[in-house]
Amino acid sequence: MSYLRVGGRPVANSVHIGDCALAGPQKRPLGQEQAREALTDGGIRACEMCRPDTELGILD
Repeated sequence: MSYLRVGGRPVANSVHIGDCALAGPQKRPLGQEQAREALTDGGIRACEMCRPDTELGILD
């Protein structure tokens, strides 16, 4: 999982899986728990192409 971070803060609006082409070149690694938190409480959306929310078992 990854999303763009600057100074420890998320600056992108989506979480991606691995080498998703939509993640961009400046992606940073994100642990599974951090990704779950970002997707459920952090206001960050899941990439609609690689679907990290499905991978993490997060249901709408």
